[in-house]
Amino acid sequence: MNRKVKVLYYVQHLLGVGHVFRTMRIIDALTRSGFAVELIYGGERLPNFKADGAKVHFLPSLTSDKGDFSNLIDENGSTASDAYKADRRDRILRVLGDCDPEILITEAFPFGRRQMHFELLPLMEAVSERRERTKVFCSVRDILQEGNKVSKDRQTVDLLTRYFDGVLVHGDPDLIDLSATFPFAAEIAHMTYYTGIVTPHATGESLMDKDRFDVVVSVGGGMLGRDLVRAAAQAKAMTSLSSDRWCILTGPFMEDADRAGLDALGVEVRRFVPDLCATLKSAQLSISLAGYNTVADIMAAGCRAVIAPQWNDKETEQLKRAELLASRGLAVMLTHKDKTPGRISEAVNRAMSMPPPDWSQIRQNGADDTAQFLTRAVEQPSSSNKLP
Repeated sequence: MNRKVKVLYYVQHLLGVGHVFRTMRIIDALTRSGFAVELIYGGERLPNFKADGAKVHFLPSLTSDKGDFSNLIDENGSTASDAYKADRRDRILRVLGDCDPEILITEAFPFGRRQMHFELLPLMEAVSERRERTKVFCSVRDILQEGNKVSKDRQTVDLLTRYFDGVLVHGDPDLIDLSATFPFAAEIAHMTYYTGIVTPHATGESLMDKDRFDVVVSVGGGMLGRDLVRAAAQAKAMTSLSSDRWCILTGPFMEDADRAGLDALGVEVRRFVPDLCATLKSAQLSISLAGYNTVADIMAAGCRAVIAPQWNDKETEQLKRAELLASRGLAVMLTHKDKTPGRISEAVNRAMSMPPPDWSQIRQNGADDTAQFLTRAVEQPSSSNKLP
């Protein structure tokens, strides 16, 4: 592009950190492609957050109350008041006016973030008054949360039709189509674009020897996964990789009590590493949950994997992803009852005996593809009803 196209990006995380890290990867691709990006960040600040090249507007934080998404908690640990929410809304509208973007991207909304309607619907209304100047896109992962009431999914379609120019699905339809987890996908097919999985951008930096491991155990942000990391550490001595270097990544939010004693089991324990993909590239095996970003790192690294999805009656996204990968022979899957040292050691030995996985069968590079799509979109006349 010969000029800097302005992009305003909205992201809000309430429990996990995956939404933020996927957004970081897309923003990196946008800035490398010449976009001028401003980010509205509404969740708790992450210790390893970075948005190089983008201007970040940190809102007063909102989080969920231990996973209770109906109760939003402010930065002081109290239930967010109406005044607190109104302040966030007003700040967002001021950012919109000051930024004057040609593209607005909302992460998850309107498929998710219904708790944030108090600020997102006013934002949508404000943008709708400037539709000749601003195109609006939803950024969403490939597997949605199932089990919504029909009325909620119906509302999603209505919001998309009213306010949005397109939906960027960060996945490969040959692996899973949006219709698998969204019942009205056919109604928005004309405005849906698949970018591929948002895998990390290769930096070319090499790791120091102290940062190289044969087995890497990771659990995302660390709010979930304590059973997996402890069982995996205990399994080390029973595996064919017992004499190799193991690293446990507990994430920034795992409680100290849940981390205690892990290092006594012959593993190195860290909160996180700066570049998980680079760490996995030098490893023989990954043991992890089945979150979007972790799986994207595994794909890009090309390593063997044991995946233990976190799921319950309401949260099924990781389970579906794990089942898809296991069915293609790309990973060994563990169920809840398998998160024991004995079962994990069996899974490790099985993964190491399998042929190296061919991750290239899944379309990747979703961040760069998103940047290329938006480059075409901004050059397309506003009157066009077709995706570029």
